[in-house]
Amino acid sequence: MNTRLTARQEAILEFIRDRIQQGLPPTRGDIAEAFGFASRSAAEQHLRALAEKGAISLNEGRARGIQLVDVRPSLRRPGPELPLVGKVAAGQPILAQEHIETHLAVDPDCFRPRADYLLRVQGDSMIDAGIFDGDCLAVHRQPEAALGSIVVARIDDEVTVKRLQQVQGQWVLRAENPRYQPIQLRDKAWHIEGLVVGVLRRLDKP
Repeated sequence: MNTRLTARQEAILEFIRDRIQQGLPPTRGDIAEAFGFASRSAAEQHLRALAEKGAISLNEGRARGIQLVDVRPSLRRPGPELPLVGKVAAGQPILAQEHIETHLAVDPDCFRPRADYLLRVQGDSMIDAGIFDGDCLAVHRQPEAALGSIVVARIDDEVTVKRLQQVQGQWVLRAENPRYQPIQLRDKAWHIEGLVVGVLRRLDKP
């Protein structure tokens, strides 16, 4: 940090840390209310001072655009993390940087086999397997899987999560929701991206 903080700045920084640990940075209004400021502009002035001293960075134009720069070791997330992947664009690698929403404090060795990343579920095609829209799947990267496994597969450049099966000698990806028809893989370009090894329910939600 470039310059020592005042007692009030230390208190505001601690407040910001606490709110981020709870899930979201505070707004200017939150800070003004917590410290009895007459207006949000007073909170903004303190935030500008903290940014100038290197304690935080500000994302202009966002109400909660506050990020910690000088995070105290005692408040850092302990242990390893896994990248959380959101919507994957067609034809692009799953772990492309633009697909990674954040990193979550999840130990990859909690899963067998070891997880390589978390994938956010979109849709209800696997609800009968206990996988719901918004869940995070722990995925182990591998190019093959046993029959009956739930896999992350790429079909014609689109990524999907389904159960791997064979019907009359033909590979099939089956949804766990009767509203969806099985995906017949004959004559399709497809491959397995990974094996689903765990489900985390909306882990990153406050």
